Amino acid sequence: MWREQTKDPNRAQALRAFEAATLLELRCALRRGTVWARDSVEFRERDRLLIPPTQWDEERRQHYSRLGVPERADRFLTTLLAAAESGLAAVAEAVRAADIAVEDDTLHLPALTAETLPKELGSTRAALFREIGDVQLPDMMLEMDSHTHFSWALLGRAAQSERELLTLYGAILAHGTELDATGVALMTPSLDATQIAAAMRGLEDDRVFRRANDAVVEFMRRHSITKHWGDGSVASADMMSLDTSRHLWRARLDPRRRVPAIGIYQHVLDQWGVFYDLPIVLMDRQAGAAIEGVIRQTQVEIERLAVDTHGYTDFAMAIAKLSGFDLCPRLKNLRERKLCVPSVMNVPSVLEPVIDRDVSMRAIRTGWDELVRVAASIESGTISAVLALERFGSAAQGDRTHSAGMHLGRLIRTIYLCDYFANPVFRRELHRILNHGESVHALERAIYIGRVSPARGRRSDELVAISGALTLLTNLVMAWNTSRAQTVIDSWTTAHRKRVSAEVLAHISPAHFGNVNFRGTFRFSVERYRDRILGPASRPKLGIIGGQA
Repeated sequence: MWREQTKDPNRAQALRAFEAATLLELRCALRRGTVWARDSVEFRERDRLLIPPTQWDEERRQHYSRLGVPERADRFLTTLLAAAESGLAAVAEAVRAADIAVEDDTLHLPALTAETLPKELGSTRAALFREIGDVQLPDMMLEMDSHTHFSWALLGRAAQSERELLTLYGAILAHGTELDATGVALMTPSLDATQIAAAMRGLEDDRVFRRANDAVVEFMRRHSITKHWGDGSVASADMMSLDTSRHLWRARLDPRRRVPAIGIYQHVLDQWGVFYDLPIVLMDRQAGAAIEGVIRQTQVEIERLAVDTHGYTDFAMAIAKLSGFDLCPRLKNLRERKLCVPSVMNVPSVLEPVIDRDVSMRAIRTGWDELVRVAASIESGTISAVLALERFGSAAQGDRTHSAGMHLGRLIRTIYLCDYFANPVFRRELHRILNHGESVHALERAIYIGRVSPARGRRSDELVAISGALTLLTNLVMAWNTSRAQTVIDSWTTAHRKRVSAEVLAHISPAHFGNVNFRGTFRFSVERYRDRILGPASRPKLGIIGGQA
């Protein structure tokens, strides 16, 4: 692509073109690992990024056993090929029944019909939230802290004084809303901006907010109403953007709103809790972040993760499968997605126009051990899924590990698409859980209504704190609504006033925020919960945060 420019008679112009071509090639070489920087964290050589070869040779069997995959690729492929044949037969049957149409080389999937909602859903939801009532954000935070002790998780111990507790709350608000330390201090009597700023620095650790969010999600899942929303084995992952200054080094232009923004990638459980979050760069592929969240969280056993097109690659589908869960993308231009199979597979004749015989079994067998090594390195924490999928992304074409993952991912994608095409219930479930994520983003935009200040987000630790604090405030709102909804429904049942059906409860979301006042003067009535938050309760051993034991 640069050849013509380098032949330019203006040799100074040709030299600049040659420099640009060289730098672009160097960038690709660093990303695929054919060139590396010895002292770099991200661009080290492969054997230093992954489990070292000598260690892999010694511990190979343990890693295969931990992942639950066979040491020989053929045993793994036999199961996948059988599932692919069964799925293709189901799609062919749907085509013959005219549920799906194949025209030329395109598969046409009819839109899902609107789900029939219970007639009493609207009136029940209105009555429920009317009895739940309104709440001020400080009162909600105190009540939820008395149930979950998220302040203990943030400090590593119980707060020793009322001022320390209020300063901590102020730091959460300063990180998790558009307010800064000065703004929170002006809205909270008796708090000092300097103390809030110091507390904010103590929270700039991803482990801190992870523990606090885990405590809130665990409390939320203890309520029986959550069983009507899901069983905790399905989740969705998606990104929301926060407006910021164009001078922030990780800011990119949001393609929809045309403003500089940073991304926060979050995993939402089918039971509505946000169980993982991390800041990311807009416009980057999100597949690594999607896998990272499932592997690093410790709350639930995820079987299926629904994502959009940006959260998917064929290589990511292979890594997810080897890691023990299925990546389920809602793909753009779904009608144009081909069903990829090995060249020797028998395929129903009605599906031939939409079949691509481009899955190489040989490539999978050749790169199998190295592919499992990548999955084991991610699972063991040797490398993050984000960095692993960057290293084995499109720039790594030609690498045998990348080829093995791509071909395996195509076969897994075919099995998934067969289920998606032939099973409307499965398709509706994925759309429903992805809509959960959109509802959570609407709640977060009500909490964070402004943009990230130019003075904040310049360091990775600050972005981690912003993401964690916003997620914590979001989980607190949903957990409070869940707890109050459970109390109201139990009182209705006990008093025989009203019995709410499971079908109605399944459609009631705790991501409701019309009853929460997020603004105004923050007055924390600590005296109501002093014994439960500041009292001599059992103190969990959670480490040292901000230099305080």
